[in-house]
Amino acid sequence: MFDLGMTELLVIGIVALIVVGPKDLPMLFRSVGRFVGKAKGMAREFSRAMDQAADESGMKEVSQSLKAATNPTQFGMDKVKEATDSFTKWEPEEGALSDDRADAARKIQEATAKKAQDRQAADAAKAAEAAAEAEATPATDPDTKG
Repeated sequence: MFDLGMTELLVIGIVALIVVGPKDLPMLFRSVGRFVGKAKGMAREFSRAMDQAADESGMKEVSQSLKAATNPTQFGMDKVKEATDSFTKWEPEEGALSDDRADAARKIQEATAKKAQDRQAADAAKAAEAAAEAEATPATDPDTKG
């Protein structure tokens, strides 16, 4: 409830010793202890009464279900489990691709192969052209001027 450190308690004790006196100080501390004990007992009883009222009205179950529904970790794990269950139960059918899709896949593969061949032919032509150009250019010797 209150955040009292050791130094605050020491100051309170010294002030109480000066104000009340050493003779009546133990009775004062005993009275304060009883008062604090009664206050804690009343707070504990109030908490129990509220918990009992919540149990009787069914609010505890509603609160637990809401907490479970809003827990993103639990919700995410449930969805992951559902997804993995669907993958483990999946079995591919014979001829899973329709004829149209298989035909489209074949056309894509053929077009890709043709483009690769064209690219290789173009690279070979550029290499041959560079070699021919290198042969046509006379080599100059840096020692001779001319």
